[in-house]
Amino acid sequence: MVLGAVADPPVRRGSDYAQLSRRISQAGLLERRPGWYATRIVLTVGAFVAGWVAVVLVGDSWWQALVAVGLAVATTQVAFLGHDAGHRQMFRRRGPSEVVGLVAGNLAVGLSYGWWVDKHNRHHANPNHEDEDPDVGAGALVWTYEQARDTRGFGRWLARQQAFLFFPMLLLEGLNLHVASVRAVVGREPAGGFSTPMRHRVVEALLLGAHTLGYLAVLLLVMSPGKALVFAAVHQGLWGLYMGCAFAPNHKGMPMPTAEDDLDFLRKQVLTSRNVRGGRFVDTALGGLNYQIEHHLFPNMPRANLRRAQPIVRDYCAERGIPYEETGLVDSYRQALGHLHEVGRPLRG
Repeated sequence: MVLGAVADPPVRRGSDYAQLSRRISQAGLLERRPGWYATRIVLTVGAFVAGWVAVVLVGDSWWQALVAVGLAVATTQVAFLGHDAGHRQMFRRRGPSEVVGLVAGNLAVGLSYGWWVDKHNRHHANPNHEDEDPDVGAGALVWTYEQARDTRGFGRWLARQQAFLFFPMLLLEGLNLHVASVRAVVGREPAGGFSTPMRHRVVEALLLGAHTLGYLAVLLLVMSPGKALVFAAVHQGLWGLYMGCAFAPNHKGMPMPTAEDDLDFLRKQVLTSRNVRGGRFVDTALGGLNYQIEHHLFPNMPRANLRRAQPIVRDYCAERGIPYEETGLVDSYRQALGHLHEVGRPLRG
């Protein structure tokens, strides 16, 4: 694939989106924030490195399970930097964005940056579209009655109980992301494949290999195999849980357009996305993804500007009579789980 940012949104002169885009641009919210990102990178990488230093210092102790909790948080924050690099929020040029993305994704986290960018491009182009968005395709979870009806055996039982099993299943999301990354790099693409060929396959493979060998080497040199296994289980399980909790509130339970729905870019993005209210803590914990509407409308907007863009977008949607969904963090999970429970309802009958 051609790595880089999600394609710039189509701006049609005189369209509703073009008028909103002018307001955002005039407010200076599409300008890069190098100072902010330099600080964020230093703090995030510092926390990540400190976590691994703690692993070495704690040594062969069961206290490593607690270190794994903190390192799971730091790992997710590094993944958020990779997300921002993929959207070219840090740099306008593709080269520096790819370097940050490959180091953060493949080397630090063990997640294929190329595979993720391709998958995320398709999500941004058609959010919540059953046939176009890989995030709502049928898999371990089902998102529509039709997907639920097509399940068989264990998959059908899972669909019936998926709302109750959602958070426990997220503990396996980290493993799923690692497996999908390896399959993509070795040429055995996960379900949905690629929209374009992978561009840096050899580099990605080398970085993923370095991550895996380094990860195992540190754990097995510092602690016994049993403690290493517990550490990895806690670290990878909580990383997957944290990632899932950051992305789940954004679209799950929101309208799912079909090919028959004729929506322009502005409405397609706003109607399928949900914002999560909160202060600076929520902004940091969710990597700015709590401003999902603004992020989908302006994917290359620096994360630090999303908070300032939010009232402009909300007021503009009110002017145009476009529903703008915003709720609290707990309620966002309630809505997502409610949707999963409803989809499985016919199977429970």
